[in-house]
Parts: sequence; structure tokens; C-alpha cells
Amino acid sequence: MDKRTGLPIVGMVGGGQLARMTHQAAIALGQSLRVLAADENDSAGLVAGQVVLGRHTDLDKLREFASTVDVLTFDHEHVPGEHLQTLTYEGVVVRPGPDALLHAQDKLVMRERLSSTGIPGPAFARVSDVDDLVAFGGEYSWPVVLKAARGGYDGRGVWVVDSAEEAAKLVPELLAAGTPLLVEQKVAMRRELAALVARSPFGQGAAWPVVETVQRNGINTEVLAPAPGLSNEKWQQAQDLALRIAAELEVVGVLAVELFETDEGLLVNELAMRPHNSGHWTMDGARTSQFEQHLRAVLDYPLGTTDLLAPHCVMANVLGAPESPRMGPDERVHHLFARYPDVKVHLYGKGERPGRKLGHVNLLGDDLDDLRHRGKLAAHWLSHAEWLDGHQIH
Repeated sequence: MDKRTGLPIVGMVGGGQLARMTHQAAIALGQSLRVLAADENDSAGLVAGQVVLGRHTDLDKLREFASTVDVLTFDHEHVPGEHLQTLTYEGVVVRPGPDALLHAQDKLVMRERLSSTGIPGPAFARVSDVDDLVAFGGEYSWPVVLKAARGGYDGRGVWVVDSAEEAAKLVPELLAAGTPLLVEQKVAMRRELAALVARSPFGQGAAWPVVETVQRNGINTEVLAPAPGLSNEKWQQAQDLALRIAAELEVVGVLAVELFETDEGLLVNELAMRPHNSGHWTMDGARTSQFEQHLRAVLDYPLGTTDLLAPHCVMANVLGAPESPRMGPDERVHHLFARYPDVKVHLYGKGERPGRKLGHVNLLGDDLDDLRHRGKLAAHWLSHAEWLDGHQIH
């Protein structure tokens, strides 16, 4: 408990942009968010007032950090499970707990658990050698999707394998490097969706509108809230699946359930047990943002309402340009606001490099096509200092 404010202290492991935006939400709630960051120049380290430097793999540092907070939570899933089990045994309040978080850390564990409870997903199998992958490809037809069971994100750790010959080259190399593998059927999908929910320690749940996520090269570039053209039946099914998974796994905090929409129905793709890129639109487009809701959940406060504040909200990610822009970020923001004063900009204070998530923009309104067009222009301008429609500012 913070003796200065009389309010509990939340500790977040990880100093990335999710911790930075959780810090923003914590300010309004009067919370003293403490961040365990690897570097003082991490995204959250630049803004949070209480930053402790340390690695998430260092049990002693985690133990020391946890001793100064009332509840421990995360901006990524990479803290070793055995460390979290130790902390829990020692009395630290960890939310989500290690038994739940394992299903976001290990895709094979997640697939096996969801399959055992009848939650729909692609066909899958463990890959211990080349023969496992070849047999799976023969049964379900090539191409298939090979995944690292642990550690992959934003398209990393995912390979589309087209043939047995390709499998014979790839699998031994990955296994020799110690990468645990699974294979999944390549799904013929209409689009990708995400169902974002939150759950409190005693089971209160809240769900935001289901969104469509648009991917390019394995990276989410756009989120459309709510998902256009989604039937009420599928909307309800997606929210029910996410709330069911949260309850089944006893998740505490925000849970993002990534989904494939197919001709046969909805299939679960992956899980994230933290604020998620598919929920960044909630910062400006929902009554309660995912970051505030995550804090409410881990503190066991009653959850907030999740209504949309406009008929549509579009989020566009700002991704680093292949080459250094000719303008600095301050000048780019200046010109963007001059052209689109209604765009809400969220930059993460990160160094620029090709493809890196540098920030995002949110736009609210009635015309989805117009919002998408302006969102793409705004995000591209912030990363490239050039307008996609050909108009240049010199």
C-alpha cells in the first residue's frame, strides 16, 4: 500500500509500450504503478515515476520488485513460469497467475487445453521430428503452419511449410536450436477477428465489441471496431468463447482471444493475457480502455462498461519506415495535426527502425471507409513523412 495515497501499488513486469499506456491509465486512478524495466530508456521507463531496473528472468530481482507492490502483473508473457510459481508460493499476488499464463506462453499447452474442453481451433500436432510434420502434411494437405510453441510474436516463430522437402530442411535446424514446435492446419479463413474481455479474481467478466484485425506480413496494421458485417450470432459466439476461456483458465486481467472467421464458424488462433494491440482502439473509442480495465481487474475493482463512443473506431499502427524519414517526429506530428486535427495520436517513445511498432492512431466517426483511409494516411505519414495519396509537405 502506498502510504502517501492510501491506495494499493500495482507492479508491472516489462517496460514496453503496454506498461507505458497502463501507466497513463493508472494516473487517473491515483495508482502508483511501478515498472520493472530492462533499461531506463524502455518505453515505460521514459515516463513512469517508479522504475526499477532488472531482467524478467532474474528471480532475485523479481522477488525484490514484488516485495514493494501489492499485486504483480505483466506487459509481456516471457517471465519464466517456474519463477512465478515460486513467487506465488512465497505469497506474492500474481495476476494472471502462472497456471493461467502458461496458456499464453506455450501454444502447444494452449491447444491441448482448449481442445480438451471442446473449444474450436485448427487441427494441430506436436512436432518432435521431421516425420511428425510430414505425416501431418500428408493428412491435412500442404501447406501447413509450423509454429514455435514458445516465444513467437508478430509473425516471428511462424513458418508456412509447403512440402515434405521443405520440412526436411527446416525442422532439424529448428529442433537443433532447441525450439519446441507444433504444426497446425492452414485455415481457409475469411478474416481475422479478436474478442477482448476482462475478468476479475472472483469471476466478474466484461467484453468489448468484437473487432476485425488486419494483418500484413504477420503484423497487425489495422483494427476495425466493431468488426464490420459481423452477424449478431457470431458476435455473441466470439464474446462467449472469450469469456468461457477466461473462466476455464481462471484468467485475471485482460484476455485477448485471436480468432479466424471461416465458412464453418469461428476458430481460436492464439491467446494473450495482458493488454493487446487489438484493444488499443479502446483508449479513445470505448467507455473504459483496456488499460484501465486491466488495472481494475488485477485490483479486484468492479469492471467498467465497454460501450463504443462512436459508431466506428479505427486503429492504425505506426510501423517504422525502411529508411530514416526526412523529418523528425516532432515535425511529423505537427503536420499531421494540421491536416487531421481529429486524429488521436499515441507514440511510444521508441527508437525508429524498419517495421517496429512506434505508436498508433485512433479515429472515431460514422463513415468506416473514410476512417480507414485517413487512418492509413496518418499512420504512414508518422512513420515515413510522406502521404500515401501523393501529397508531399516540403
